[in-house]
Amino acid sequence: STLLVSSIVGLHQVCVAAPPPPPSFAPIVVPPSTFSADMAKTWGDATLPEGKVTFLVGDDEERIEYVTKAVLCARSPVFRTMFGIGMKERDAAEVTVLETDLASFTAFIDYLCTDQLDLGEGEGEQARRALVLRELAQMYQVPRLELLCAQALQESVGPASAVPLLEAAHTMGDGRLLA
Repeated sequence: STLLVSSIVGLHQVCVAAPPPPPSFAPIVVPPSTFSADMAKTWGDATLPEGKVTFLVGDDEERIEYVTKAVLCARSPVFRTMFGIGMKERDAAEVTVLETDLASFTAFIDYLCTDQLDLGEGEGEQARRALVLRELAQMYQVPRLELLCAQALQESVGPASAVPLLEAAHTMGDGRLLA
């Protein structure tokens, strides 16, 4: 585009470049559930651990009790490693998880055990929970949950969630959250 600028010495022609178009991101596509296939893996696999575990969550060590180790291992390779190959947690009845809060970790365990996603109530709370769950999904290598959370975040942009969402997109390096 050309712009004419007036000055004391007359008119000057100035070339003005249009701003680049905003980046476009592919929509987030969530694959079908693997829950049934994952549960089928728990039958007849002697390598899966037996028993249950209690999680002590957060600084207050609030309890999530009696979670079946085999189900956790079928749904997350991190739990499979943790409970299956001789790490200290393998035979532990309790595992401490400090990097999250009870409500978010409960929602994470519920997802692993039931394939149901609970983001809580209210726009701000849902966005916050989706952010925390997405981090947990990355940490425990649960890609479908990570995508479900990213999709929920993408759909939840509003006054209460805009700033945390921008911060998360920057921190996680995922521009899809901004689409």
